[in-house]
Formats: sequence, structure tokens, C-alpha cells
Amino acid sequence: MAKRVYEVWKGSNKFILGGRLIFGPDARSLIITLLLIIVPVVIFCVFVVRHLRHEFSPYNAGYAILVVAIVFTIYVLVLLFLTSARDPGIIPRNSHPPEEEFRYDSSVSVEVGGRQTPSLQFPRTKEVMVNGIPVRVKYCDTCMLYRPPRCSHCSICNNCVERFDHHCPWVGQCIGLRNYRYFFMFVSSATLLCIYVFAMSAVYIKILMDDYQSTVWRAMKESPASVMLMAYCFICLWFVGGLTGFHLYLIGTNQTTYENFRYRADNRINVYNLGCFHNFLEVFCTEVKPSKNNFQAFIQEEVPRAPLPRTREAEPEDLGGDPRPKVEDDLEIGEDLLKISQRRNIEAIDDDIRSRGSNGPPHNTSELESVLSSDHRASTIRSETRHSSWGRRNGSWEIAPEVLSNSNVTESRIYSTPKEPRQ
Repeated sequence: MAKRVYEVWKGSNKFILGGRLIFGPDARSLIITLLLIIVPVVIFCVFVVRHLRHEFSPYNAGYAILVVAIVFTIYVLVLLFLTSARDPGIIPRNSHPPEEEFRYDSSVSVEVGGRQTPSLQFPRTKEVMVNGIPVRVKYCDTCMLYRPPRCSHCSICNNCVERFDHHCPWVGQCIGLRNYRYFFMFVSSATLLCIYVFAMSAVYIKILMDDYQSTVWRAMKESPASVMLMAYCFICLWFVGGLTGFHLYLIGTNQTTYENFRYRADNRINVYNLGCFHNFLEVFCTEVKPSKNNFQAFIQEEVPRAPLPRTREAEPEDLGGDPRPKVEDDLEIGEDLLKISQRRNIEAIDDDIRSRGSNGPPHNTSELESVLSSDHRASTIRSETRHSSWGRRNGSWEIAPEVLSNSNVTESRIYSTPKEPRQ
């Protein structure tokens, strides 16, 4: 059965509704974020807004406070959903490295068999032009592609993301080209919601002070929920408010969080800066690009590709690695020296027999036969040594049958020759 893209996705993302929604691997942190938003708003509506319904000149004007709180909370939750449940700008992976980037580099060569062979090189970086300025981009080994400018590989999601800003654990998703706008709107709207809840809680404390003609401490005792909400919103403002201000600076200078933290000390020229006004237009007024991934599509089997050309690596024999031929050569030299010595002994015995002639009794041939048999043994040892060396490469020390047959032929040949001198 054919599978869909999201079912065999190599990243760490989580999918629901048949690949329609994509989350990061830490999507469970969304539950904490939802609780941090919904619970304070519920407390605000029950313990604060309920008492403010009839406190203003139009009798029912206080209901507007409740409506604004509910609608604004829903708006924040929708922005959170748009930030965390969509493709942030993931670049599809390649199934193989880009072959057009392979090249043979003659300056880097490998010696194979005494010859210099050009080495197949793959550039780790290359330069592209951005606004007339060359920018170096890197090759991603995981995704097997050259990352576009401002793209980075998220180690948490295990994907290359366009205009990568950062990975936000509070939304459980990477922040990139396709969801940065919604992320900023979510953070800034959460800041406004905190200010709204804080302000309405303070108004309720002021109304209690006027009603009871008492001090602020007495009013705080009458509504502890208002005090807790004010303290909670004050703390949250330090985080979401500070984050909003920081991203306003990044948008105005056309930077990402990743670029700001990594290249801050390099004093690089920001080739992406178009001016403050155009930078804001680029973030908020440009059309969001469609996703490059169709997670619901069926996988198409690729046609088998021819293997990439590559140079043969130098084998151990080419680099002088196998010492066995050297040992066999030494054995052959030793055998040759032994044969020379034996030939000299045979010639000496032969001269001795001829010098005696027929004057003496026939000479005993045991000496000659012993010398010749030693020559035969040396030849047999040489043959066995070679074949046992072959067997040693295969993990066996058995002597091949042809070795035994060769030794028999040699023996018959040796013992047929010494009969001539005996006349």
C-alpha cells in the first residue's frame, strides 16, 4: 500500500489529521502555554469582570469588558495555533547529493599504482549573490542540499528551515519564513492581553476602595483574585513584553534571532536590510509563500540512479601493505643459494669418481643420492611454501594436491639422472 509523505517523514515533527497539521517534537509544551493563557482569563472573567457589568454609566456597559476579554483571548489562541500548527518553511530533503556540484580537483590527487589520479571533490560551501553582495551558503549533510541564504538546520525538528529565526519551546515549533508573522502577532497580542487584564483588575480594586471608603489594603482583601491577576500579569509582561520589544528591533533592522546572536560580534554588513519602513512591509505586507511540502501526497518511487563516479582508493598492495610477496622472495633466494651449494658438492663427487676410474671398486652412490634427495626436498619445500602461502590468504594451511603431484614428478626426474656415471 502506498504511503503518504507525512508517514515516512524523516524529520522529528508530529502530524495530526492526516498530515494537515504539523507540529514540532515538543508539541506537548503547547498544553502548558494554553493553560497559562486560558486559566488566568477564566479567573478574570469570573472574579473580576462579573462585578464590573453594572459599574459604568450605561447600566450594561460592563458587558463590553467581558466581550473584549473573550474575543481577545480567542484571537491570541488563533495566532498561537497558526504559529505552531503550520509548516514554518521546511525545505524538502534531497534523496541524493546534487551531482552537478561534483568536480575533479587536480590539485588534490591520490597516488594509485604509482600514478596521480585527480580526487573527486564536493565543495562544502558556495557563494550566491544577495542584493549585489556575495553571500556564502553551506551544504547540509542531513538534508543533502545547499541551504538558501538565511536558512539553517534546526537540531530539534531535524529540518532545514527558510529564514530560520529560532525554535520556540512555548509554541512547540520552529519559527521561520512562513510563521514568523504569526509568532510576532501572538507575542505582541499576549502582551496587550496582559496589559488589559492588569488594567481591569486595577480598576476593580479602585471601585472597591470607593465603595467601602477604605484603603487599598482593605480593597485587596475583598478581591484577592484581582491581586493575583495583577501580580501574574506583571511577571508575564517582563517576558512577553520584552520579547515583543526585541522582535520589534529585529524587524526594524531585518535580522533574525539566530543571526543576531551568532553574528553580533562579527560586525558583518547586513545585506538584507532594506530600511526600517520596507523591513516592516516585508514582514507584515508580503504574501506568505505556499509550503514546499505536500505532506498528504503519496510517495512516488524513484527510478534507480547510476552510481556516482568515484576514484578507486589505493589498495594495500599499491601502498606496499602485503608483506607476503617479500617473504616468498626471501625464501626463493635462500633456496637458490642452497642449490648452488648442492651443485658444487655433486660436481666434486663426480670428479672424484672419474679420477678413480676403473682402478678402484665401484663407488657407493649413497652419498650422491643423499645430496640429490636433499635438493629434491628443497624444491618440494619451495613449492609447499608458495602454496601454503596461498592457502594462508584463505585461512587454510592445507597443501594443495597439485603440490604433491609436482613433487613426485620432480623426484622421478631426479633419480633417473645419476645412473649415467655408473659404467
